[in-house]
Amino acid sequence: MVKIKVDTEKCIGCGLCPTVCPSVFALGKDGKAFVKAQKDIPCVKEALEACPVSAISENGK
Repeated sequence: MVKIKVDTEKCIGCGLCPTVCPSVFALGKDGKAFVKAQKDIPCVKEALEACPVSAISENGK
């Protein structure tokens, strides 16, 4: 199974990942993105590629 992670040190809270893939990503109270559900769906790759600071990673593929 793929493990999706958001590096909160890199995340700038732009909101792009939850816009692209709302079933997997959300913004927390701190303004940083987090993974709310581990799902192997196409929009995860789109969010990973769209992140302007490369804060999203997939492990286990």
